[in-house]
Amino acid sequence: MSEDKKESLNFIEQIIEDDLKSGKNNGRILTRFPPEPNGYLHIGHAKAICINFETAKKYGGKTNLRFDDTNPTTEETEYVDSIQNDIRWLGYEWNGDAVYASDYFGQLYEFAVSLIKKGLAYVDDSTPEEIATMKGSPSVPGQDSPYKSRTIEENLTLFEQMKNGEFADGSRVLRANIDMTSPNMLMRDPIIYRIKKEHHHRTGDQWCIYPMYDFAHGQSDSIEHITHSLCSLEFIHHRPVYDWFIEKLGIFPSKQTEFARMNVEYMITSKRKLLKLVNDNYVIGWDDPRMPTISGMRRRGYPAAAIRNFCDKAGVAKRENTIEISLLEACVREELNKTALRAMVVLDPVKVVITNYPEDKTEILHAENNPEDPSAGSRDLHFGRTIYIEREDFMEQAPPKYFRMTIGADVRLKHAYILHCTGIDKNQDGEITTIYTTYYSDSKSGEDVSGIKPKGTLHWVDADNAVPCEVRMYDRLFTVADPTADDSKDFLEFYNQDSLKVIKNALMETSLSESKPGTQYQFLRQGYFCTDVDSAEGKIVFNQTVGLKDSFSKEVKK
Repeated sequence: MSEDKKESLNFIEQIIEDDLKSGKNNGRILTRFPPEPNGYLHIGHAKAICINFETAKKYGGKTNLRFDDTNPTTEETEYVDSIQNDIRWLGYEWNGDAVYASDYFGQLYEFAVSLIKKGLAYVDDSTPEEIATMKGSPSVPGQDSPYKSRTIEENLTLFEQMKNGEFADGSRVLRANIDMTSPNMLMRDPIIYRIKKEHHHRTGDQWCIYPMYDFAHGQSDSIEHITHSLCSLEFIHHRPVYDWFIEKLGIFPSKQTEFARMNVEYMITSKRKLLKLVNDNYVIGWDDPRMPTISGMRRRGYPAAAIRNFCDKAGVAKRENTIEISLLEACVREELNKTALRAMVVLDPVKVVITNYPEDKTEILHAENNPEDPSAGSRDLHFGRTIYIEREDFMEQAPPKYFRMTIGADVRLKHAYILHCTGIDKNQDGEITTIYTTYYSDSKSGEDVSGIKPKGTLHWVDADNAVPCEVRMYDRLFTVADPTADDSKDFLEFYNQDSLKVIKNALMETSLSESKPGTQYQFLRQGYFCTDVDSAEGKIVFNQTVGLKDSFSKEVKK
């Protein structure tokens, strides 16, 4: 391998290439994505999905989808379905059928029994508070539980009674017998099983004891013969526990490797905090377009390809870092510029009358759907004597370099004619109600022989054919880049009260009246928008996806 190729590999790829070179696992590559079905996937999960699936794909391997459903209290089938939909939408397909940690409950129980028989696990009757106290602190060694000296026979009997439901919730746990003086707090006799008499979304009431994550995770990897267990950096201190169980059980040695999790400005990835946003009605649901969930980003109009590209550009790192949201938005903009249909929508309409245009005349003009994609074809636009433009596109007293509409100046209408503004009407409150113009009949777009060269171009809609629509404009969900940075403050203190603005009196061109949810557009001079699922016959709703330019104008840092 050349030095250039080595340098182009991320550290996970280098590990895999070294494994392949040494013949480890007979050249087989199998990764896994193990979400807990207790919430919707977010931008951090998108990074993990891309790493696991793309890494396996690059080396001809496969990726298992395994749900870590070991906590029946918080898990629901709704989350299982949403997770599968999100993964497929991102463009990935897992190996065979989805699997579940609950598929292995019987085997995991037998693993626990095996540890007891080896003197490596014991039943502890201590309360959670007592166990926490006995664990000590990072600077103070832990103390052995008084129940650690129980005989193997007694532990086997008690553990079976736990399984049979003979004890109350929380009255006993099964702990690994490791080392209460370990500098790694997670190695101080971690809990393996707890009693939880809760209905499980898949196994029903079959079990009343459930394995802890640290016990179920590595063993599930081993059962599936996962070759490379790739997970985020928060699990690095769990790796010794992961390895200890596999070693003591003498099972397939899956290997855990950690990468830096995805942190993005103005986004949070704590499921607990995201759930609070949902439950306390700060957002309309998990798929609110302001949410950092995959379903929220999809509803907002982010293309799957843009999210994959963003994860690729963010890179695979060993150290935690925060990615600027401008990089994500640039990836979205880049993809939509190639694929989004063009259209004209006026958000704040003001009437324009073209006084020298025949009153009874209507023209059909033609507009390209996407100049980046000739195969997208064209659409028809109605044009008549009265149109609407954006109110902000007119200024009565304009500065010298103002290139939109003002009295005495010329401006072009996109796909139509050049207008000359002659005057205005106002109501008693001083608000402009009508703008009067004339048009140059020889200035039609594509046929212009007028010789006039206006510097500004405006979007517009025809007054007789424009269709009302609702447009939802979005800002950052939080007012600061990291709403969780200050431990002394609740993250909700930084909730942006102005993160959603609903415009109900927007007008769109008729070509959008049959728009289907999920259709992505570039509204000329406005930005990128997506038809929302709330749309129905006679009511089209659009979500703002991203502006045409980065309003922050910051240099993207990697």
